[in-house]
Amino acid sequence: MRATVGDQLVQHGRVVGQHDKVGEIVEVLGQEGNPPYRVRFEDGHEGLCSPGPDTEIRHKEIRPM
Repeated sequence: MRATVGDQLVQHGRVVGQHDKVGEIVEVLGQEGNPPYRVRFEDGHEGLCSPGPDTEIRHKEIRPM
């Protein structure tokens, strides 16, 4: 799993009724885009994440100039 600053980290809910948590990667602490990542979640808190199998990275789109 590789990411860059600005990508979204999505932690999928593990049980019925639990919503996904979505955050923006604000710092990549591993080498070459690997975890861990510092993530700012929608509710405003920041945390250090080492994503598991219930997590996906949504890469930011690169728009042509």
